[in-house]
Amino acid sequence: MMNILCALLVAVIAYFLGCFNGAVIVSKYILHNDIRKHGSGNAGLTNFHRVFGGGLTFVVILCDVLKAVIAVWVGILLSGVMAPDLAGEFTVTYAKYWAALWCLLGHMFPCMFQFKGGKGILSGGAIAFMLDWQVALVVWGGFLILAVLTRYVSLGSVWAGASFPFATFFVYHNLVVTLLALCIGGLIVWKHRGNIKRLVKGEESKFTLHKKKEEPRA
Repeated sequence: MMNILCALLVAVIAYFLGCFNGAVIVSKYILHNDIRKHGSGNAGLTNFHRVFGGGLTFVVILCDVLKAVIAVWVGILLSGVMAPDLAGEFTVTYAKYWAALWCLLGHMFPCMFQFKGGKGILSGGAIAFMLDWQVALVVWGGFLILAVLTRYVSLGSVWAGASFPFATFFVYHNLVVTLLALCIGGLIVWKHRGNIKRLVKGEESKFTLHKKKEEPRA
């Protein structure tokens, strides 16, 4: 019963932490110009940078990284406080992946922003570092190589999502942890399904350091 209560509490806290979407908060409440009405309509870092650029991009980064870090730490702390007799290596690992999953769900489907959030790359990348440095090395290494060589951020993002469960299994060799990682990675790939279609058609936009002026979406 205590484990169930712990899992529910971690899920609720991590989800609502994930709901604090940096791109939406900065664009809607600071710039008074909702990012979801511009560019691709995605409430993520890449679209925010393309549309607005500037120093506020770093505020978006800070917000999305911090919420991921806090969410995973909540999982770690509650796994020890509420179930101290079971707070071994894998119990903490389960809690970290469980918190990561719900934080990502909050980021992608925030209840306070009509369930329209980002695609989870920035928060997911921060989560990878919090989970295990070896997993982060595979995920971030492939992301950076593909993004730099091709200038397609989405291609690196798809790699990050697809490689995440494989890297997790290689490190932990644990079915439960791998299934949680599969959910996390699967969500990221699914969120990029439109990008995958554009990549196949050769219509995907390449990343540039300069912001792109675009007309608001209808």
